[in-house]
Amino acid sequence: MIEELLPESVVVVEAYGEDASRTAEGPESASLFPEEEAVIARAVPKRRREFTAVRGCARRAMEKLGVPPQAVLPGERGAPAWPEGLVGSMTHCEGYCAAALVRAADVASLGIDAEPHLPLPNGVLGAIALPTEEARLHRLNDERPGIHWDRLLFSAKESVYKAWFPLTAKWLDFSEADIDVFADTGAHTGAGSGTFRARLLVPGPVVDGQRIGSFDGRWTVRRGLVATAVSVPYPTERAKAAE
Repeated sequence: MIEELLPESVVVVEAYGEDASRTAEGPESASLFPEEEAVIARAVPKRRREFTAVRGCARRAMEKLGVPPQAVLPGERGAPAWPEGLVGSMTHCEGYCAAALVRAADVASLGIDAEPHLPLPNGVLGAIALPTEEARLHRLNDERPGIHWDRLLFSAKESVYKAWFPLTAKWLDFSEADIDVFADTGAHTGAGSGTFRARLLVPGPVVDGQRIGSFDGRWTVRRGLVATAVSVPYPTERAKAAE
């Protein structure tokens, strides 16, 4: 589901359901390295299943990139510490998890997120959305009521943050990125897809000597889930694409 939202150079492995030993590609053993076991030793069973399943996805993605499977430990603010030469992102929610990995030479940063396709709990939208974003969501709700746009905005902000943090090592508040969501034709029946652009309201990261002022992403809604993804290309690649 997330693979279609990212460049072809990115490897995505997903897992569905409660069985932490099963990926979208078939049965597969999912286990933890000792250092990962230490991190999760006191976790409740649900958290342990999610932690294990998403790392199973990450190691399968490493194998596809020709990298020996390695531990993925949470670093600062919980961001995963990837093997040298790789950048990536992970996500998990009820019944789904995924890992996206790419060689650092191909993409500067990645961020992915998946959420249940349900309305946000009461009060959450006001805490995460700017007035400009809320106004756009009202318009989208009127035009395409089958999509839970509030949840989609939350997911997009999560993906933006996950792409932002590895480039800056700084917190990005919900109010520091103004996200405009665009829907492809037909996004009105409880499924759909589209794009979004996050305009950074604080100085953006510097990539290859150039400051980035916005992040572009894609989204999809299906199978009861909303998924978003951001890939940050190098400026030289962006210039080539525009030629």
